[in-house]
Amino acid sequence: MPILRLRCVQSFNEPSCVIVKHVNPCGVASDDNLMNAYDKAFETDPESAFGGVISVNREVDYKLAKKIIDNQFLELIIAPSFDKQALEIFSIKKNIRVISIKSFAKNTIDFQIQSIDGGFLIQEDDSKDIDINNLKVVTKKKPSNSEIQDMIFAWTVGKYVKSNAIVFAKNNQTIGIGAGQMSRVNSAKIASLKAIDANLGTKGCVMASDGFFPFSDSIAMASDYGISSIIQPGGSIRDNEVIAEADANNISMVFTGIRHFRH
Repeated sequence: MPILRLRCVQSFNEPSCVIVKHVNPCGVASDDNLMNAYDKAFETDPESAFGGVISVNREVDYKLAKKIIDNQFLELIIAPSFDKQALEIFSIKKNIRVISIKSFAKNTIDFQIQSIDGGFLIQEDDSKDIDINNLKVVTKKKPSNSEIQDMIFAWTVGKYVKSNAIVFAKNNQTIGIGAGQMSRVNSAKIASLKAIDANLGTKGCVMASDGFFPFSDSIAMASDYGISSIIQPGGSIRDNEVIAEADANNISMVFTGIRHFRH
């Protein structure tokens, strides 16, 4: 659904790129210019980016359009605008859909409608954004300013990843994404495997989880990957065990008090 791809990239103020495959982000990045953001988003998972959908929050110029066409096969690209030369580049390839949305600000959606057999379910939209004031540090180790920035970035990306969702990030770039698994531990394993496949190191990354950790095993695993900070909702009956595991591994952890869970 284009709306999910669009709302993810609309969540960032800096020049940003989101690459989506089968309704899950496979690469997200923000940088000081759009070309760098695209390069970093693609770097996260080049294999999954093939045949994907790209959303950016700045005008697409000739240089970026040429880079994308030379770099990958894509189905759809969404942006606030495209310059004339960029449109000419995309027109060379058949079946590429180009969508320009001039009013690019994120609209407020109060409810979402999910179909069920014989009816439908209306649920509140997951629309709450967080900042540093929403974070509760629960470990002895305090996160650095750069880790806080990366945690907020990873948490934002996690909103658009199918549950159970785990996002590794560093320097406003996704390093690994694990989506849609029955076990949160398995989502973390997939995120690490994605990072390994892309030759991206996980040491010093932050880890975001869309739901709380019911056990401390994911924290021990995060330590093995070199994760430095974790952001999660909190609220498990075993929060104290999870916090103790983070303390034992010198990992800083913050609770948001809210959860995502996209099904």
